[in-house]
Amino acid sequence: MILGMSIATFTLVHVVISLIGILAGFVVLAEMLAGGRLDVWNAVFLATTVATSVTGFFFPSTTFGPSQMVGVISLVALAVALFALYGRGLAGSWRAIYVVAAVLALYLNVFVGVVQAFQKLPFLAALAPTQSEPPFLVAQSVVLVAFLALGFLAVRRFPPR
Repeated sequence: MILGMSIATFTLVHVVISLIGILAGFVVLAEMLAGGRLDVWNAVFLATTVATSVTGFFFPSTTFGPSQMVGVISLVALAVALFALYGRGLAGSWRAIYVVAAVLALYLNVFVGVVQAFQKLPFLAALAPTQSEPPFLVAQSVVLVAFLALGFLAVRRFPPR
């Protein structure tokens, strides 16, 4: 039991929160690329992505592994994004810092989603059973390059307040 829930229920809650965070993150990113802002979507993205990272630490584990390291990096990026957005109001260089931190947090959520897809979906698991095979590496490389390009464009297009 985790927080009074069965592991299956907790996992479902964690996955739903993660998917909401990813969806909200893509809405925020699209709006950044269009040069606009969506304050409610920003709040939903940041809150659910923080919740995703935090709840990830509640899964049973005997070691501090890659998933926990991704969680720590995500929480640091989210802390920076929250400070840039709410503490500094995106003033000056905090605008670009927010974009980079938010895009990094979204990328990490998607990165973990790809890992989970290759672990849980039989047709993907068959292609890359150890996650060191070319299909997995190509998928993660495409995701990384896409986020680098989108992040670069978002920094250029997201206007100051």
